[in-house]
Amino acid sequence: MGKLSHVDSGNRPTMVDVSGKIASEREAHARSIVVLPAAVMSELDGDEIMTKKGPVFATAIIAGVMAAKKTHELIPFCHPLGLDSCKVSIEIEENQAVIDCRCKVTHKTGVEMEALTGASVAALTVYDMLKALSHDIVISETKLMSKTGGKEDFRRGT
Repeated sequence: MGKLSHVDSGNRPTMVDVSGKIASEREAHARSIVVLPAAVMSELDGDEIMTKKGPVFATAIIAGVMAAKKTHELIPFCHPLGLDSCKVSIEIEENQAVIDCRCKVTHKTGVEMEALTGASVAALTVYDMLKALSHDIVISETKLMSKTGGKEDFRRGT
């Protein structure tokens, strides 16, 4: 296991100093899965669910992008990034909402936390907007699918 990047030589938490790095294009893709029970799936009309609060998936997409842009306000030591691109998509696969968040930036630091935050908040928004239909909704996982740029690239097998 490598050295933790957010701990200094005195073992105190610290923000990573990226001043010596060269800016490069970096991308990250994160995914959250929301398992929807039958009571929720029965409300699906095409690729959307309308509630009194509005269109669930369209609202979750907006929330995911907003969250990705504010990651540095939510996660300690994340650098503020001016994202070049953030795209959130939601697909229904069987009884699951598959939420993908893809972020891109040209910067000295990666964009994984922005993608993970975007996918997570989109999933939480789906839960919030549908909880009146069922509390059996489960956010089953959130994971990094891939990242490029920086020290090393990463791609999850499945």
